Amino acid sequence: MKPLSEQLIELSARAKKTEELVSTAQAKNQAALQSQREELKSSISAFKARAAAQKEEVTQEAQSWWDETRTAVNDRFAKVRAKAEDHHAERDLKRAQRRADDAELDAAYAIDFALDVLDQAEYAIADAVIARAEADELARQQG
Repeated sequence: MKPLSEQLIELSARAKKTEELVSTAQAKNQAALQSQREELKSSISAFKARAAAQKEEVTQEAQSWWDETRTAVNDRFAKVRAKAEDHHAERDLKRAQRRADDAELDAAYAIDFALDVLDQAEYAIADAVIARAEADELARQQG
């Protein structure tokens, strides 16, 4: 697993890429959007492969998946915060190191989750702009 600093750099770069996608969408550069959409397909596929390797399967419909995912993420972080509060007074070095390792792993998973959400959002933006451009073109042809 990559160090948190590298994951945060990747998250920052991905957020910038999302900004660029929105700018491209506003310019209605359909060829660029389609190219970016293909890149996003690859990125989404890579995330799915990582998720499969971790034996996590997402098999529910989109809305129920989002609801359950939000709940699970919120519950997990609530447990992490509660655990941190419970162990705040402990001074045992090995336990503290294990807790730090666990906290770093939780952060890494949260960043990985955020990257996947960005991929999904970018794909949805590109798909929406392409669909609007196609609808506008059909309206011009029939108008």
